[in-house]
Amino acid sequence: MLAVRLPKTIEDRLTNMAKKTGRTKTFYARQAIVEQMDDLEDFYLAQARLEDAEAGRSQAIPLDDFLAERGLIK
Repeated sequence: MLAVRLPKTIEDRLTNMAKKTGRTKTFYARQAIVEQMDDLEDFYLAQARLEDAEAGRSQAIPLDDFLAERGLIK
């Protein structure tokens, strides 16, 4: 269970959309969170990988080497 306080303008927009479409506010809130989570997870993973590379904790390999190791190019 999650309770979220939204600014009045956002709450009003959500209410109006729910009324116009016959769906619930929960439906749209859940949809927005799920879609945003995918983007946030990708962003933070990329940020962590960049920090690891900059700190010398990981090493980049050329794309051609990566593809060749997997038999995708010769």
